[in-house]
Amino acid sequence: MTHAHWPSLSFAAWKDTCETLHMWTQVVGKIRMALEPRVNHWWHVPLYVSARGLTTGAMPIAKQGRRLELEFDFFDHALAIRTSDGRRDALPLPGLTVKAFYHEVMARLARLDITLRIWPVPVEVVTAVPFDDDLRSAYDGEHARRFWHVLIRADEALHRFRAPFIGKVSPVHFFWGGFDLAVTRFSGRTAPPHPGGVPNCADWVMREAYSHEVSSCGFWPGNADVDAAFYAYAYPEPDGFSSFPLGVDGATYHPTMREFVLPYNHVHAADDPEALVAAFLERTYEAAAVHGNWDRRVLETDFTRT
Repeated sequence: MTHAHWPSLSFAAWKDTCETLHMWTQVVGKIRMALEPRVNHWWHVPLYVSARGLTTGAMPIAKQGRRLELEFDFFDHALAIRTSDGRRDALPLPGLTVKAFYHEVMARLARLDITLRIWPVPVEVVTAVPFDDDLRSAYDGEHARRFWHVLIRADEALHRFRAPFIGKVSPVHFFWGGFDLAVTRFSGRTAPPHPGGVPNCADWVMREAYSHEVSSCGFWPGNADVDAAFYAYAYPEPDGFSSFPLGVDGATYHPTMREFVLPYNHVHAADDPEALVAAFLERTYEAAAVHGNWDRRVLETDFTRT
């Protein structure tokens, strides 16, 4: 059976919209990175799932005592721009190129007395076309909203998974570089320097992101090679991780990506999607914790116990 609240989401069906929206989120994400104080593991840069789409949250505007929020609104299909002094604007998304989006957002911020500079080139993509040269213009509102509905379900699943972990754990957040929703648990130990190698992303950025041992999981809408999926990986990957018996229907270890992958189409068609995703998240974490010798007694709790 299929579930309306876990809508179908094939990458091929919305490829152009996905790629355009990815670049738009990079523009907005870079604005957040410019305004927010730096936080370990780049936790100051992601977006968050909101009641209407994806939001930056309320960002501080330096020396002004004001806050700015940018939100992709997938009901009105616009970028909502709001400030804490009551000023607001909205940029309609249909018909915009990446170039036009970039210039319109910066111009509208200037009209709200917010001036800043960002590096106008995308990161973590193989072909990094500068925003000023990117003439892609594809926005299918139905597919964008469907993607957001999947994010809502994934966000709920990741929050439930995050809750009983009492060690260091990230927020559930949407990274605009990889275009994925993620949450990360930490063992508490430092990790060997990350080798880097992510396209158009400095190696020192990855070393900061993975300075400590992690078990990370999330949802990704896919690309031309791998369709939408939940994923989970460990860094550093301990011996035995890839062969851990998950016992989760449809889940496999992807040797190239070095991740466990649960195709979204299995979730969409499952009798109990929530249970399937929960099992995948828990079992892949166990693969990292067991083979990585995490001290689970001090990292986990059960809030259902009295």
